Amino acid sequence: QVQLVESGGGLVQAGGSLRLSCAVSGGTFSSYTMAWFRQTPGKERESVASIAWSGGRTTYSDSVKGRFTISRDNAKNTVYLQMNMLKPEDTAVYYCQAKLYITVGLENTYWGQGTQVTVSS
Repeated sequence: QVQLVESGGGLVQAGGSLRLSCAVSGGTFSSYTMAWFRQTPGKERESVASIAWSGGRTTYSDSVKGRFTISRDNAKNTVYLQMNMLKPEDTAVYYCQAKLYITVGLENTYWGQGTQVTVSS
């Protein structure tokens, strides 16, 4: 059973920073592509950033590029999201996702329970 537990959310003023962590248990962490998503009420969950199993390739949404950094520590089974220069529009519940490629057209996807980030103006 794969479990993901996020932490590090909270209330911060605009311009501030937070670092989210996602600890993964079960499975082989180094095999997973990891990602962070976020969701606000009434909106679909959107991708924020992702990182390949090796950590060598990262992607970011345009809205966070240059402000957020995703990283992973395979020895600690943990993925991080460093969020700098936060804006009120970054306010959301942030979710961690682990994805394991099985074969063409088949992937296993796991989600954490989410952590609230609130940015005050």
